[in-house]
Amino acid sequence: MRRTAIAVLLLTASIVAVAQGNAIQKESLRVQFDARIAPSSLPRKRPAPVTLKFTGKIGTTDGTRPPALNELSVAFNRAGRLSLQGLPVCPPSRIQQTTTEAALAACPGALVGHGSFSANVDFQGAPAIPAHGKVLVFNARIHGRPSLLLHLYGSSPVRAAFVLPFIVSHLRHGAFGVSLSTQIPRLASGLGYITELKLAIGRRYGFAGRRRSVLSASCALPAGFTTLPIDLAKARFSFDDGRTVTGNIGGECRVRQ
Repeated sequence: MRRTAIAVLLLTASIVAVAQGNAIQKESLRVQFDARIAPSSLPRKRPAPVTLKFTGKIGTTDGTRPPALNELSVAFNRAGRLSLQGLPVCPPSRIQQTTTEAALAACPGALVGHGSFSANVDFQGAPAIPAHGKVLVFNARIHGRPSLLLHLYGSSPVRAAFVLPFIVSHLRHGAFGVSLSTQIPRLASGLGYITELKLAIGRRYGFAGRRRSVLSASCALPAGFTTLPIDLAKARFSFDDGRTVTGNIGGECRVRQ
């Protein structure tokens, strides 16, 4: 498998160390998201392995049911690196409609992250029932393009298992170079809606006698500078009631002392 260098889920390879939390709102609909890189300080001259931690929450300011999320897209700063060389690929068909344990057993070598999700299920005439589950993130290729698969599984109050393929698109102009986008399937026959998603993406592994990292970054600031604010990403959330909210998330490049 050839080495893939794309600005995805990070960063600027030579830029991002910490991303700051953000909240975007349209009418009563409120979306909060936060992204952080661990470790928060990075070497000035050489890339170091990092893990990306992301949290997104969907709710309303008046306590009403939020609309269901239909589509999510996130564009990232133009420079950056995601290295997948030597990692197995997980076909979506292999993990469709499987439990967390079965998905991990089907594609153990392709695992690059994990997390959790929360959702509500609204039955007519009854209070919303909270649901929780696990998320696994796998390396994949879809139509020959580098992709990431999110496998979500929950068993209470209803069994739900689905796969979200994040498709990579390259942007020719502007500060952002790569966009990841996915469409969200209907949950519980339309009765369910996602309220929170937490992810941690990053893995160190060996290939061809070398230690590698799925995600890596440095903070290549000139001598005498130790921090610099930057634009990390922009996000777009589209919902089933026709509303769309967009927002940017900032970050900070911080040199390891």
